[in-house]
Amino acid sequence: MSKKYFGTDGIRGRVNQGNINGQMFFKFGLAAGTYFKNQKKSKQVAIIAKDTRISGYSLEPALVSGLASSGMHVFLLGPLPTNGLAMLTKKMRANMGIMITASHNPYYDNGLKLFGPDGLKLSDQIEKRIEKLIDSKIIENLAIPKKLGRVKRLEDANENYVNILKKNFPRNFNLNKMKIAIDCANGAGYKSAPNLLRSLGARVHVTGITPNGFNINSKCGSTFPKKIQSFVRKNKAHIGISLDGDADRVILADEKGNIVDGDQIIGMLATRWKRKKILKGGVVGTHMSNYGLQKYFKNIKIKFLRANVGDRYVKEKMQKNKFNLGGEQSGHIILGKFATTGDGLLVALEVLFAMRKGKKASEIFNVFKPTKQLLENVAVKDKSIINTSKCKKAIKKASKLIKKQGRILVRKSGTEPKIRIMVETDNNTLLLKCINIVKRSLN
Repeated sequence: MSKKYFGTDGIRGRVNQGNINGQMFFKFGLAAGTYFKNQKKSKQVAIIAKDTRISGYSLEPALVSGLASSGMHVFLLGPLPTNGLAMLTKKMRANMGIMITASHNPYYDNGLKLFGPDGLKLSDQIEKRIEKLIDSKIIENLAIPKKLGRVKRLEDANENYVNILKKNFPRNFNLNKMKIAIDCANGAGYKSAPNLLRSLGARVHVTGITPNGFNINSKCGSTFPKKIQSFVRKNKAHIGISLDGDADRVILADEKGNIVDGDQIIGMLATRWKRKKILKGGVVGTHMSNYGLQKYFKNIKIKFLRANVGDRYVKEKMQKNKFNLGGEQSGHIILGKFATTGDGLLVALEVLFAMRKGKKASEIFNVFKPTKQLLENVAVKDKSIINTSKCKKAIKKASKLIKKQGRILVRKSGTEPKIRIMVETDNNTLLLKCINIVKRSLN
């Protein structure tokens, strides 16, 4: 049975349309609080963080009201990267953590990412149980007045998160000789990212640290890599770091301004970890991971598995196979040795650690040659169009054409009203032909 509210990465959509409004956030809070309150834990605590969207001001109070009405005590952390929320959920031994964010989406979207007491994103099974509670009668889940939750704001969440990150590396690790350019996307990492790098001694050039509620991900951040490219060149930095709105993604730029995507970061880290004998099992990618990465891992004898798109599914497959590295081309990368979910800052630190003895970014990346890949996002009124006979025939035709020369993947977006078409092949004519065959079937 498909889920009603949850997508591939939590709940997400346009603010004050559909499910993203105060009324529904009260219900989400009440349902999530009721579910986790019943997990036989003595402390009834939820912690909430958010990114910098203006809608956070209206949605957060509604969510808090729902949680407190269920009997949950609530700690508010303010703007904080998603993995900071996950780490602090585990450290504080909270029942649950909720991140109010729409990640890389524009300011007019928002949503929720939920974490259990282990700092992991929720399984499909738990999400379905919470959905049942969302649709149940409100009065059934309301706590009696004596059992209502209390609410408190914590001011040191970013400082605590930065300290946790630093403890993952040797005490003598520093960035004293590094000049770093960073784009914080006017998002959740606008405080912690510059503070972390400066505390390690780096000379930091920063952009995207003036959030106004509307400029998150706007012509900046990991979805707009041109910004970090030019910023690196302008400041003659050794490396550029570009985060997304909730800082769980990272895209890099080397000292020449060349973009380094998630696949290349994963390729470099896996190669290094194998050499250092800290890679466990292999690497998990997704159906969007470049075919060139798969071929590279085969050549150097690293096991490579593909999961569904979404870092939650990557993490699940990592756990199942006892792997400690996985991620997505978009920059969602999970370092299983340190974290339970994607963390752009943590990945950037691991890269900087590899560069600490004077290596240039351009020297350690580009470990494999990518197969040419084209991704088209086609806006549709109804994503179920992908199941029509017209669309199925088009996909079958394109798949037959590209067989043995590449691959094609057509899927529904889990967060937007779009159908995503991805084609990989070094044959340019075939690349465009296959894309157009499927695009025509969506009109």
